[in-house]
Amino acid sequence: MSGLKRDVGQLVAWLDRTGPVTVLTGAGLSTESGIPDYRGPTGAARPATPMTYQVFTGSLAAQQRYWARSHLGWRTIAQACPNAGHRAVAALTKRWAGVITQNVDGLHAAAAVATETASAEVVELHGNLDRVACLRCGELSAREALDSRLREANPHWSARVVAVKPDGDVELDDTSGFHVVACQVCAGTLKPDVVFFGETVPAERVARCFALVEGSGGLLVLGSSLTVMSGYRFVLQAARLGLPVAIVNQGPTRGDDKANLRLDASLGAVLTGLVRATYGAAQPVP
Repeated sequence: MSGLKRDVGQLVAWLDRTGPVTVLTGAGLSTESGIPDYRGPTGAARPATPMTYQVFTGSLAAQQRYWARSHLGWRTIAQACPNAGHRAVAALTKRWAGVITQNVDGLHAAAAVATETASAEVVELHGNLDRVACLRCGELSAREALDSRLREANPHWSARVVAVKPDGDVELDDTSGFHVVACQVCAGTLKPDVVFFGETVPAERVARCFALVEGSGGLLVLGSSLTVMSGYRFVLQAARLGLPVAIVNQGPTRGDDKANLRLDASLGAVLTGLVRATYGAAQPVP
């Protein structure tokens, strides 16, 4: 029996025992879409400390630095397409009680559209880079509109992109020549509608996630090292409730000792196999 067939068989058996589960997805699910994860398959630390909410709101220079870098990096995120893993998660509605994603790339929603499926509820725990929020008046606007405004404000802007990160940021040598723009409603400070490090996830969003886990048969973690407590807390909740936990990730995770099933495997291949096993060999994989 091949390793992939064995992995898929184990996951199918685990899901059949648990019934509908809550899925927790991380950056590893989006790597096959060309978006790098935070720590790589070995779980190594990220190469640089991300900008925190406190730093961002603390000075205009920090906001300039963030938007200069994000303006270039967002283009990679915006052009990314759902991969086989995203499409499989969208198609496997009967297996899920709901989906919690730590990703801010919007690819779960895009996969539901691409596969024309009524997917399970998806909670974007850390927000979505496609939206921009004003810190003064709360106005939400489209990132695409901001991109156009930033292009107009920086017609000669060019910089060497070193590496794109999963949150749409890039590493740049110099951002001093970049011009930021303000909210068109109140001239307040604009921020992507995502949760920065050092910022608190909205309480009602966390409560929705806890309710999903509590009302499901177990927790399935896909592509997350669980290093950050924001996602790891749902593994701890499942363990407290006596719910089974399964983890599919390339490389070790913080929750390995809580897992009843642990697969070190390619998410796209395993999830595509799960679609076939769930709907039959004749069912086209989305």
